[in-house]
Amino acid sequence: MTAAFALATCLLWGLADFGGGLLTRRLPALTVVVVSQTLAALVLGGIVLATGGWREAGPQLWFAVGAGVVGPAAMLCFYRALALGPMGVVSPLGSVGTVLVPLGVGIVAGERPGLLQAAGIVVAVIGVLLAGGPQLGGTSVARRTIALTLFSALGFGAVMALIAEASTTVTGLFFALFVQRLCNVAVGGTALFAAVRRGVPALPEGGLPALRGALPALAFIGIADVAANGTYAIAAQHGPVTMAAVLASLYPVVTTLAALGVLKERMRAVQTAGASLALVGSVLLATHG
Repeated sequence: MTAAFALATCLLWGLADFGGGLLTRRLPALTVVVVSQTLAALVLGGIVLATGGWREAGPQLWFAVGAGVVGPAAMLCFYRALALGPMGVVSPLGSVGTVLVPLGVGIVAGERPGLLQAAGIVVAVIGVLLAGGPQLGGTSVARRTIALTLFSALGFGAVMALIAEASTTVTGLFFALFVQRLCNVAVGGTALFAAVRRGVPALPEGGLPALRGALPALAFIGIADVAANGTYAIAAQHGPVTMAAVLASLYPVVTTLAALGVLKERMRAVQTAGASLALVGSVLLATHG
């Protein structure tokens, strides 16, 4: 059961990343974040009402609020990175933070990384350096892509750590995720409003009709992200957390395969090696030993 739900998490996160990156190539990144998170909040609101999750409200929800503030910035940077660079490089690098930050929180709390986790840190750093390939020291676009990816990775890791503290039950988790999404919409909506005030368009070239046409894809992104959080919680609660974390952390493989199959992306050998090392580093970081 744990393996099945963890692999479902891997699939959902990978497809959500691919869809988000693809949409950001024709829609403003902030619009993708705000609309997808609004649709996700509507779905979560229905789930909370159906399960009575609001009854588990308490001081721990401040962790969800914190995740809701950090999350939009991380998503915005990640979607922009996916739009600028090869998804096969960006997605594996983005997965590093999802285990590196929780590991750091554990160290502060008194835990010490095992040999495999220490090796994972080294492997992940080498992967980050190689994934930029020859372009890392070249054009500003490549450097910006790497910087956006690393910032988003740390942000995603912080969100996971905060959400982990926001609830201990599945129904409470859904309420925490609902609160997080509401904060996502508030923070992202404020940023979008400020961008529009500066003259940045909020709609794609086709205007409202183009946005309406993208609503199903935007809904899929938001709902897949929420569903992935749910399946991961179930996987972690019904079996070894290590197994759940390792299998779920393989989601960049799904994104990379989708990019190779749909977009026909091609990467330099050094970039492929770097992305692969970052993925291996993520798996090692999620492993005890």
